[in-house]
Amino acid sequence: MEPRAPGRRTAAVLVGLLAAALVPLAPGTAAADRVEAAGGTGPYDAGYVTTVRLRDHTVYRPLDLPGNELLPVVAWGNGACRADGTWFENILTEFASHGFLVIANGRPGGTGRTDPEMLTEAVDWAVEENDRLFSEYRGRIDTDNIAVMGQSCGGLETYEVADDPRITTTVLWNSGLLDDSDNHLLDDLHAPIAYFAGGPTDIAYENALDDWERIPSDLPAFMGNLDVGHFGTFAEPDGGEYGRVGTAWLKWQLKGDTEAGREFVGDECGLCSTEWDVRQRNLS
Repeated sequence: MEPRAPGRRTAAVLVGLLAAALVPLAPGTAAADRVEAAGGTGPYDAGYVTTVRLRDHTVYRPLDLPGNELLPVVAWGNGACRADGTWFENILTEFASHGFLVIANGRPGGTGRTDPEMLTEAVDWAVEENDRLFSEYRGRIDTDNIAVMGQSCGGLETYEVADDPRITTTVLWNSGLLDDSDNHLLDDLHAPIAYFAGGPTDIAYENALDDWERIPSDLPAFMGNLDVGHFGTFAEPDGGEYGRVGTAWLKWQLKGDTEAGREFVGDECGLCSTEWDVRQRNLS
């Protein structure tokens, strides 16, 4: 495939403008220490907390930590690299309700911009909390199973840290590299990767397809496009179809749930022959 550098750079400008102008804001209170309201369709009532040990993040979790199940880690980067940890509250609460510890860049209702290092900080915090004496998370986090993911600009942040050997899976939502000078980041991918995008009307669609052609040929990879545009179904209750499919990917990759994996594997996969346009590589 021929390089598409001009298109990528144009997308960089438009993604920033569109994300700032059009993505609906989720409610959040910057001063909140904990949100007790239950959410999500999973077996756990989930909400978010903040902690002085990770001041610039928002932590989504089962409100009552399960005693019989370790929580895999999901680090999340927001669209527009915006430092609002409740911007994608619906889908992140959905993930947490299925038994994941989800750590979003930014405080609840926060402002400003994030950076890739914040994703690494989230993973570091989870690892440390799992070992820290007197931590309520001590011995409750599955630090061997870690996902890093993000939407749009948050997906670009994900690429920046994807060489971390602790990462079990990498997921990009409505995202792809904006400039061919960054293609070297694709060479450092080592974990199974999923791309979930919004079809031809998604401003990141061509960029994601270009990345798909450039990722290592032996890398387990999945791409699903649903014709919902750049802003997907994030604003729908529980993250809509994105929430359902993202949860299935996390269950498969981080919990070894083979039933969930059937959504993605084989010619008769669960997403095959549906409204999703599916591509697969090295999945079994």
